[in-house]
Amino acid sequence: MAAKFQGVDFYDVDGLLSEEERAVRDTVRSWVDERLMPIIGEHYVEGRFPKQLIPQMAELGLFGANLPEEYGCAGLNNVAYGLIMQELERGDSGVRSFASVQGALVMYPIYAFGSDEQKRRWLPKMVSGEVIGCFGLTEPDYGSNPGGMITVAKETKDGWVLNGAKMWITNGSTAQAAIVWAKTGKLDDVNSIRGFIVPTDMKGFSAKDQKGKLSLRASDTSELVLEDVCVPKDALLPKSSGLKSPLMCLTQARYGIAWGAVGAAMACYDEAVSYAKNRLMFGRPIGGFQLQQARLAEMLTEITKAQLLCLQLGRLKDQGKATPQQVSLAKRNNVNIATDVARETRRLLGANGILAEYQAMRHLANLESVYTYEGTHDVHTLILGQEITGLSAFN
Repeated sequence: MAAKFQGVDFYDVDGLLSEEERAVRDTVRSWVDERLMPIIGEHYVEGRFPKQLIPQMAELGLFGANLPEEYGCAGLNNVAYGLIMQELERGDSGVRSFASVQGALVMYPIYAFGSDEQKRRWLPKMVSGEVIGCFGLTEPDYGSNPGGMITVAKETKDGWVLNGAKMWITNGSTAQAAIVWAKTGKLDDVNSIRGFIVPTDMKGFSAKDQKGKLSLRASDTSELVLEDVCVPKDALLPKSSGLKSPLMCLTQARYGIAWGAVGAAMACYDEAVSYAKNRLMFGRPIGGFQLQQARLAEMLTEITKAQLLCLQLGRLKDQGKATPQQVSLAKRNNVNIATDVARETRRLLGANGILAEYQAMRHLANLESVYTYEGTHDVHTLILGQEITGLSAFN
């Protein structure tokens, strides 16, 4: 059995955290070590999300943890929320994705754009895990350009009729409710985009699992199809308006991803250090060779920089000062360095690095998806380029 995870903290980031933030982090860290780590390798190989853990995650308050207590949420600050995401992804990106979608992409839009009645109806059930949600924005032909969506919602005297398809939807086949984004006007009018809460048992709604994944295997990923799905008028999120609404949700999710990537990097680094100290080659531990020490030094340096970046971003977010561009920088940087750390750990482990009993290859494969979703690395590059120059390179 692997040694208990002690953390990676070269610059005493712990000393910058509050007692509550450390307590939240340590609680989730222990749960990941005790409940998730013993089973995640098997679930990954078999391509199954560990659904048996959902009630435990709900009991720990991991869903929508930074939303207000009045709806049953934990009401934590954004740094504590980020630390939750860090520890979950230290276990597996798919498990962090599950919690991230539930909180940032389903509960958050209901909280931000929903009516009081919608909040009272849905949020407590989502906090408890009674209702699992998914977020339907990306379409088969519209990923990095969500404004090009062709899913439409037509208003009728009784409500709305939705038609379209969504792709790469986390929790899609598990969810009891979907936040679906659709155009209510002309297809070239991004200002007509609105959000809808769509129960997944509605006639005409179907979810089909994505087959053949080599990444995020311990995560449910689906295609959603809506064929004349009739929903009542109160399915509309009344405060949603235009493309900016789903993009606000993505900013919430990207913030959590920036922290989560640090967790994946920490897991790989910890494994690399342990292996380097114990694996003997030419009669001595491989950690005594310059090549491996250079790898480990580079990993530690990049993880430390990413930790400090996340902490400052979290403090800015708690002060209401964080910008979407700052979140883009963190997501872009941290996923990139985590991917590098996972790859270098896999190489340090040699042939053993491809085995499921070790973490590196699983994290590396997962991070290739994280590198792409919630805004690709290149899209975040252009977001930053536009912020720097004031000139858009998107068209």
